[in-house]
Amino acid sequence: EVQLMESGGGSVQAGGFLRLSCAASGFTVDDARMAWYRQAPGDECIMVSQIDHGRPIYYYPSVEGRFTISPDRAKNTVYLQMNSLKPDDTAVYYCALEGGWPDDCTRPSLGYWGHGTQVTVSS
Repeated sequence: EVQLMESGGGSVQAGGFLRLSCAASGFTVDDARMAWYRQAPGDECIMVSQIDHGRPIYYYPSVEGRFTISPDRAKNTVYLQMNSLKPDDTAVYYCALEGGWPDDCTRPSLGYWGHGTQVTVSS
């Protein structure tokens, strides 16, 4: 059974950093198409970053250069290192396996999703 569990969210001041973790079971992250998404209240679901074996890593334009996605095969976990955080980064962050491009992260039609972790950045 595929399961995903996010952790690492929290509240930080602008300019700070957080590292989100997505612990996976039921498959191997190293061979999978994994992505981090976020959704702020009233906004659409945004794919923040995606990693897919053999393909270029994708980053949403506003996070490129600040966020880094990385798989850890030994821990079967995918991380999202988030540096230089801004108030606009405030959202619930989700990880997903083959999640596609949903409009609403809470109602995806594809893939497997975690329950999300809250990130709050204050100015």
